[in-house]
Amino acid sequence: MRYAATPVPLFFVRGEGARLYDVDGNVHIDYVLGNGPAILGHAPRPVIDAVARSLGEGQVFAAQNPRETELSERLVNLLPGAEVVRFATSGTEAVLMAMRLARAFTGRDKILKFEGHYHGWSDQAYISARPPLNEAGPADSPVPVAGSLGMPASVLGDVVVCGWNDLDLLRQALERHKGEVAGVIMEPMMVNGGAAQPQPGYLDGARDLCREHGALFLCDEVITGFRLGLRGAQARFGVTADLAIYAKAVAAGFPLALVAGRREIMDTLLDKGVMHGGTYNGNVQSMAAALAALDVLEADDGAVYRDLERRGTRLMQGLADLARRHKVPAHIQGAPAIFQVHFTEGPAPRNYRDAVACDRDRALAFHAALQEEGVRVNQQAKFFLSTAHDDAIIEQTLSAADKAMASL
Repeated sequence: MRYAATPVPLFFVRGEGARLYDVDGNVHIDYVLGNGPAILGHAPRPVIDAVARSLGEGQVFAAQNPRETELSERLVNLLPGAEVVRFATSGTEAVLMAMRLARAFTGRDKILKFEGHYHGWSDQAYISARPPLNEAGPADSPVPVAGSLGMPASVLGDVVVCGWNDLDLLRQALERHKGEVAGVIMEPMMVNGGAAQPQPGYLDGARDLCREHGALFLCDEVITGFRLGLRGAQARFGVTADLAIYAKAVAAGFPLALVAGRREIMDTLLDKGVMHGGTYNGNVQSMAAALAALDVLEADDGAVYRDLERRGTRLMQGLADLARRHKVPAHIQGAPAIFQVHFTEGPAPRNYRDAVACDRDRALAFHAALQEEGVRVNQQAKFFLSTAHDDAIIEQTLSAADKAMASL
């Protein structure tokens, strides 16, 4: 069951390009894109054709197939620090694999993660992803907060929580838990907690602190990978993780995730008894989808990304102009392929606590007003763009946003 994201539940029967079609015959310009995977839009023809051709070959073999090797080789040549890749089915699973690898490699138990960073819904990871501030403790030493009923209290003892985008806070947290932290995991751009970019030098500084303390640096690129560029956020921001997790856009809507990283860490899967499994890992259709998606994304030295950046920048700037014209206090921040509108009189949010201080009611009102105009964003007023959002769709979106801003 999926809970309704609008006052009236939406049931969609078809997606094509940048649009969704609901059961009542309404057409929606879609900026949710399945929460990010549909980087090429819905039902992209090259991907659908490749998957259709693969269907008669079987689905799962519990053995290797040539597409796995081909995709692995291409990913190793593309992704920063990727000496070895290992496939999974979902981002949640791949995060758990990365955490297990970090613990096995370092011989330590604790994982340090950041407020507002989402790493899947597992007991081990869904901690302080969206904590109520009255439960989260002081900003300089947050306490772990379980994200769901049904999570055992014991998992909280293996997680250290820190405020993001502040090297002093990270340094202090690592000192408090000296010699205990196996890995530090973060979204290299805090997409889930407010589409905040890292401060200059923050990612490099975090990596250096990890090295100093003997912890692995883990980048969760489930959203940013293949969305912020062909080589992801690490290439965009100039940092290389020990392990990185990818999913969503890598197969343009088909279920695929992976962990990529240093060979000496990844080889613990082979020579140190680290278990990783999954019936659907490396399934034929997801491999075919990912290879076809890469063909499109890599063509002409990544030409589709240049168009995506240009159109996303136009949309971000257009929304900022509309907010000024309608005297609505707002910041539009993130990157052209994934950004969020924050309604606030204060500065642009740099971390989770800044983001939750923004005007949530106005964001919900903007979401609802856009929905009335046939434009679908999520309730945080977050926009995912695809290569199918052409110039005409951007202008249509801005026309709808003009009416939505006027209603706030």
